[in-house]
Amino acid sequence: MVAHLLRLKLLLLRNSLKRSPWQLVGIILGGLYALSLLVLLVGALFVFGADPALARTAVILAGSTAVVAWAVIPVASSGLDLTLDPARFTTYAVPVPQLLAGLAAGGLIGIPGAVTLLAVLAQAASWYRSPAALAAALVLSAVAVFTCLISARVAVAAAVSLTGSRRFREFTGLLLVIPLFLLGPIIAGVTDGIRAGAEYLPGLAEVLSWTPLGAVWAVPGDIAIGRYGAAAAKTLISAAFLALLVLVWKTLLLRALVRPPQAGAGRKAAGLGLLARFPATPTGAVAARSLIYWLRDPRYSASLLILPLLVVLLLFAGNNAGAEAGLMVPLALGPLVAFILGFSISADVSYDSTAFALHVATGVSGRADRAGRALACAVLSAPAVLAAAVLPATLTGHADLIAPVLGVSLAALMIGLGVSSAVSARYTYNVPLPGENAFKTPPGSTGRALLVQGAFSLVTFALLVPVLVPGVLAVVLESTLWGVVTLLAGLLLGAAVLILGIRLGGRWLDARGPELLQQVSINK
Repeated sequence: MVAHLLRLKLLLLRNSLKRSPWQLVGIILGGLYALSLLVLLVGALFVFGADPALARTAVILAGSTAVVAWAVIPVASSGLDLTLDPARFTTYAVPVPQLLAGLAAGGLIGIPGAVTLLAVLAQAASWYRSPAALAAALVLSAVAVFTCLISARVAVAAAVSLTGSRRFREFTGLLLVIPLFLLGPIIAGVTDGIRAGAEYLPGLAEVLSWTPLGAVWAVPGDIAIGRYGAAAAKTLISAAFLALLVLVWKTLLLRALVRPPQAGAGRKAAGLGLLARFPATPTGAVAARSLIYWLRDPRYSASLLILPLLVVLLLFAGNNAGAEAGLMVPLALGPLVAFILGFSISADVSYDSTAFALHVATGVSGRADRAGRALACAVLSAPAVLAAAVLPATLTGHADLIAPVLGVSLAALMIGLGVSSAVSARYTYNVPLPGENAFKTPPGSTGRALLVQGAFSLVTFALLVPVLVPGVLAVVLESTLWGVVTLLAGLLLGAAVLILGIRLGGRWLDARGPELLQQVSINK
């Protein structure tokens, strides 16, 4: 049965790769990225190995972090891998011991599990200078790996009553983007903290070595420095912790199999809502429907969450730049916000998934579809862009720069909406399905998404050049005249590109609506 479960996961992985060459490209790129990080970490570990005490501290800290990461990340991104979700085996009489073993071993199939296994084996090999430590590290490698894997299973199973709720998945998925987006400031802060308190790291590692998080990682280092009694005690701690994890997981799994989680009922409808606030036209109906998605679908609202994070990131960059660069960084906020929001509807049809059939079946014109989606985005993005363009210039005492910054920002927004209106009617790529984690990366979507996004960026920048040139002149020459020229050029050029993009996208949508529906339906 264990072998059957492993074959099942391998078969699902193989079939997912056969659906599209882009899926294979995504797996390869992800694997290469993970391997590059692994090579760097292993190289550093072998360098530290010359000093057993230093290597011991590094292994304990890194291993404890890995256990915590395996326990926390899957809860926040529970939609990433459900191929062997226990709820899928509710109707099958699979013996629990075999199911536990199969699910645990199945965690090794995939980039995270494979990289963790390689990292554990590599850290074991780094103790080659001490044969006894090397032997202990190799013996305990299985304990270390399955402590990570089963910690993830226990955390997900413990939260299954909550993660069965779509709202909980959406909330945790949105929270996950905060540390990812602010990774630069976080790394800088952690680096400064490590430099300031490097002398405390050995003490922290010593404390962690007596906890379930770090015990299994401390055993080889203790043996290498001659602390055999401590190594024996920590071996018992790590084995007991793994046994406890298995017992807790078994209990939670039995409960999930007997009473699988059910998604809560949706909210009751109350009138037409936003549909009553827009004109009773095809464009108005599409705009209302799209705006509902913006407010309720985390795949859209994630774009809005990024905006305040972008402010924090730019303030961090400005504080670390020189005086002149520090002034320019806040002024770039408006154009950056405009670019992000303009691009945000470039995958609108892909996000619709099979719901796009409603547009095809009702015969909504392509122009009405494009205009409605752009209008819904503009309702939220126009105030955000205005604030991002006006407030930084005002607060930094450079109100004379409002006109050029506002001109570039409005042009970037309208050009972005125009290009997106055309792009999303012609080119699609895999996106998270409705109800899935907003930041899930579907297999194979990376390559095509990068191509589409790269082309979008180049086209948008090229169209924005006629507005950027007078804008730069206005800032450099401190010219009010050039500022007014930038504002007028931004409004005229942006409006022209927006109208042309809606017309071109509408024409493409009318010509190939059924084909587009077939493309986005394949992703389901």
